[in-house]
Amino acid sequence: MKRPVAITGLGVVSAAGIGIDALWDALGAGRSCIGPITSFDAEGFPSRLAAQVPEFSVRDWVPKSYRKATKVMARDIELAVVSAKLAVDDAKLVTRGSEDENAKLTYPASRLGCHVGAGLIAAETNELSYAFASARSDADPTKLDLKKWGTSGMGNLPPLWLLKYLPNMLACHVTIVHGAEGPSNTITCGEASSLSSLGESARVIERGKADASIAGGGESKLNPMGMMRMWYAGQLAEVTEDDASRVGDIVQPFANVSRGGIAGESSGLLVLEALESARARGASVHAVLSGFGAAMDVADATDSDPGASYWPIGTHQGVVGAVELALQDANLSPDDIDLIVPQGVGVPSRDQAEWNALAEVFGDRLDSIARIDLVPIIGLSWASQGAVQTAVAAACLSRGEIPVTDQKPRHALVCSYSMGGLAAAVVLSRADGLP
Repeated sequence: MKRPVAITGLGVVSAAGIGIDALWDALGAGRSCIGPITSFDAEGFPSRLAAQVPEFSVRDWVPKSYRKATKVMARDIELAVVSAKLAVDDAKLVTRGSEDENAKLTYPASRLGCHVGAGLIAAETNELSYAFASARSDADPTKLDLKKWGTSGMGNLPPLWLLKYLPNMLACHVTIVHGAEGPSNTITCGEASSLSSLGESARVIERGKADASIAGGGESKLNPMGMMRMWYAGQLAEVTEDDASRVGDIVQPFANVSRGGIAGESSGLLVLEALESARARGASVHAVLSGFGAAMDVADATDSDPGASYWPIGTHQGVVGAVELALQDANLSPDDIDLIVPQGVGVPSRDQAEWNALAEVFGDRLDSIARIDLVPIIGLSWASQGAVQTAVAAACLSRGEIPVTDQKPRHALVCSYSMGGLAAAVVLSRADGLP
């Protein structure tokens, strides 16, 4: 019998605000947190709405001795550091990042792990512009001279540029702040990153290599380069500031009339613990991570559809495989699931593939299962999305309710999938009644 894994801490930063309660309130009110972009000048961009996290200072969320390090934190890192602090506090863990430096650690440093899903962190344009300008071709100033880039361009990058933009820096800062010296990893698998990270942390705890782990993901797409990547990948709706009052009509997951997704930024980091360890210290358990699964779809290289290089259009077996493996791991059947928190990005072709997968697993019962769609509320943040979905599902289980319904779920399914075809799923269960 595998070692049960509990979720004891929820740390969420989203456009709804700081903390899971802010997101819960937005869901209950059906309030979209999407609005005009203010973090950069979006004039001329085809998609000018986004889900932005309200202003905060990361310095307020780290020990005083660590504040100097915040100077080399990209936005993604800041989001992860804040959500990690929220999760640790919610779990009532004592780590090296706790205010009382003399307090006894809940777990030895070697027994606390960390797995964080991250994306391709988009650099700030002002940090790249001079470097690129110095490497322009003499023959054609509109083109980059690779030789000049190697001899002068790279030398004009900020000295600590790599330490700010490498994807593994999210996990680096979280592990340093909280003294997590157990198994650690960074997973960069697009939208499936954070669910994959939760799965890896769960496996580490099940194998007895750690007693607790901080897991999830963080990413911000609110950057000129990040937004343009999403646009050219066909993931964003064409919207202007005038569309802010009718986001619900524009972004409609699993509806053919949806015009596309909306970029967002968020972070979801959770504290996972061995269930027996959590109970032994009297911790409150939001839910049990009872099952995890991952699988892969492969696009046909001969497919003439230009989107095939990003997402295997029309296929859905990766999602099917991930969901079935998660159910098998949880020793549950599809009939046991009474809440689904899918990815639902608002891009009809992708949503249809996800729906087809869920329909293959749940059959005619799918329409009757409660569902929570997050993208119309907090946008799509890619690497962090699955962990935020999981935090919402865990909150539903621990609070015994689903926003805007009177249902009391016992088992929830969360699934996510990347444009490259990787899919991941987790099953959460209420903690009461477990041996």
